[in-house]
Amino acid sequence: MKHLQFKISINASAEKVYTSMLGLDNKSTYEQWTALFNPTSSFEGSWSKGEKILFIGVDDKGEKGGLVSRIEEHIPMQFVSIQHRGLLVAGEEITEGPEVEKWANGLENYSFEEKDGITSVTVDLDSTDEFVDYMNENYPKALNKLKEICEV
Repeated sequence: MKHLQFKISINASAEKVYTSMLGLDNKSTYEQWTALFNPTSSFEGSWSKGEKILFIGVDDKGEKGGLVSRIEEHIPMQFVSIQHRGLLVAGEEITEGPEVEKWANGLENYSFEEKDGITSVTVDLDSTDEFVDYMNENYPKALNKLKEICEV
């Protein structure tokens, strides 16, 4: 796994950025910024510490797929840690096997720090080699979309 990091400064409170990024008040804000990864991107489950959450989308064959994950830590408006534990393939959760082993225990962490009304968001994530270029290309675009949503 490769460790990647992305940062952005958003002219909005940490509360607004945090709730928009996670879609806590309105799921569509999460879906809007993550649409840069998959136009049908969404989630099912809870952002609460210790809970399972599925990051889902529909693939080009019309099948539901994504990641099976667990919220490892959640400190409101400060830090969220997501551990990816498996894959969702055609609606079925797969938590073992060679494809899962590539992603197993990979983390995706969101950090929020507000100073003078500007919130710095840092995303630290583990990626398989095959997705490094994809993440490097799309994560900055997705964070720019989040900035656009929050600065309205």
